[in-house]
Amino acid sequence: MAEVKTILEPARETPVRLEVDVLVVGGGPAGIIAAQAAASDGLKVALIDNRSFVGGNMTIGLPILGFLGQKGNQIIKGLPQKFIDRLKEVDAASEHRPCPLHMSLTLVEPEAVKNVGLKVLEEAGVKVLLYVFSAGVVMEGDEMKGVIIESKSGREVILAKTVVDCTGDADVAYKAGVECEQGNDDGGAQPPTLMFCMAGVDTDKLRMSIAEEPRTYLTDFIPAEYFGQNHQFIVVGLRSVMEKARQAGYHLPVERTILITGLREGEVWVNMSRVNGVDGTNPESLTFGEIEGRKQVEEIQRYLVEFVPGFEEAHFTKMAPFLGIRETRRIVGDYVMTADDILTCRRFEDAVAVASYPLDIHHPEGGGCTLTWCGDSYDIPYRSLVPKKVKNLLVAGRSISTTHEAMSAIRVMAPCMAMGEAAGRAAKLAVRHGVSPADVNVEELRAELINSGAYLGEDLTATV
Repeated sequence: MAEVKTILEPARETPVRLEVDVLVVGGGPAGIIAAQAAASDGLKVALIDNRSFVGGNMTIGLPILGFLGQKGNQIIKGLPQKFIDRLKEVDAASEHRPCPLHMSLTLVEPEAVKNVGLKVLEEAGVKVLLYVFSAGVVMEGDEMKGVIIESKSGREVILAKTVVDCTGDADVAYKAGVECEQGNDDGGAQPPTLMFCMAGVDTDKLRMSIAEEPRTYLTDFIPAEYFGQNHQFIVVGLRSVMEKARQAGYHLPVERTILITGLREGEVWVNMSRVNGVDGTNPESLTFGEIEGRKQVEEIQRYLVEFVPGFEEAHFTKMAPFLGIRETRRIVGDYVMTADDILTCRRFEDAVAVASYPLDIHHPEGGGCTLTWCGDSYDIPYRSLVPKKVKNLLVAGRSISTTHEAMSAIRVMAPCMAMGEAAGRAAKLAVRHGVSPADVNVEELRAELINSGAYLGEDLTATV
């Protein structure tokens, strides 16, 4: 590896923009919920994001996966459900629809997510700061005292008693010196997708073609009758159709056609681009992914119009505002969740969320994907949100302490929202009791989660 050229920056005094009790970094599914939870009884809470909006992966055309378990029961409740309820008030979310492949789909309108997200944060009294990057951390020994931000105003500091890293990439934890892992044993990470939307799709023709001609339009794991019964649905498969397209000269980056109907009539979101080898923590690699993804989208559009029923008169309408990143850094925390924990439906005494989404690994090479179900649900332990060594810091979302395989299950949005609520309430308790998050009374945290409507199992009763 070539030696990196460096310069020496002069020392400087950095102005403090804010002082808060809890700072949430990242305004995606985990961050929105974490900030609400932290502010639920009057603490001074701030949330920062580098984009012009909040919502993260809820704004790129994906359905929210995982509100329901493999037995059909709802396992994500509490503040995540209240957020969906707020979206429903403006006709911007569907019911939690059972799905034979993904357990459940909850369709959301991306632009509404941005508006509702800001509204709920404002109502909770959270100070929101957009257009800022977390550029570093303020440490005193092993204690985090704040986060350094960069914006058009320059370099500033936000001081906080507790910080919750909801960046999805463990940005804050990494800069604080928390040990992080990335990818599989060979360093290969799940590839990203650039989502896009097409309108003018005859979705009834699409679903009935699959229902009535399953041999032609075979789907993976999803029975043909599912399409006959559901007007809003997800398609995963059509491998033989794609093979015809390849024989006709089309270059398609994945093995399966993945289509998600939108909430608006004739609207379909397409999850079919795949850029292998992208490192979501490297700007040069991300730029390559964005450029290559856009090239792939053009070819995928032509494939859909020519080969997939219902797309004959369809047209492109919009691209996701950023690449959908499936995997980057994972912290090493007090407990590392494993694939075995998930596949054996493991229960933990310090469980702060229940999830059920299967192991879902988009292979770092090629265009394939492997799903493995556990048959029920599994717990996410509080210890996996607590990084080793660094005090006053929690992590929520896909970058909690897991193996590469386990991350593939807990990375989807509903579990991330549940983790956000747990982290936010834990951060609040840490401040209230004057302790580091590692020393929070987990029974008190679990009782608060249950009393606030979160689901931690069927046989639990709230205690104080």
